[in-house]
Amino acid sequence: MNPDTLKYTEEHEWIINVDGTYIIGITEYAVDALGEITFVELPEVGKFLERSEDIAIVESVKAANDIYAPICGTVFAVNDTLEMEPDLINRDCYGKGWIVKMKDVNEEEYADLMDARSYRGYLKTV
Repeated sequence: MNPDTLKYTEEHEWIINVDGTYIIGITEYAVDALGEITFVELPEVGKFLERSEDIAIVESVKAANDIYAPICGTVFAVNDTLEMEPDLINRDCYGKGWIVKMKDVNEEEYADLMDARSYRGYLKTV
């Protein structure tokens, strides 16, 4: 996916709406901060998540970090490939390294997220 078309959170998650399915992952900034990712704990499919609720845990050689739901909605699919290849996030965080897909989301929360330009500006402050 093209990072310029995504929406972002201050916690360095990205999200995009593709025909009513909202795909979520972590940004290159987050990947660089984590280093080599060694394990990903995924949520259950069908689970309803509130905005800012833990959606996954990503562990690396440096640390373990919670990944938060950028909007509320229902987990529609998880990237099972990450269980065997967690470093896929390191190699392709904006593509094959996606973490979760959600449906039945709060579209107002989605609209309120940062666009790519705003996110780049935010990164200058961290």
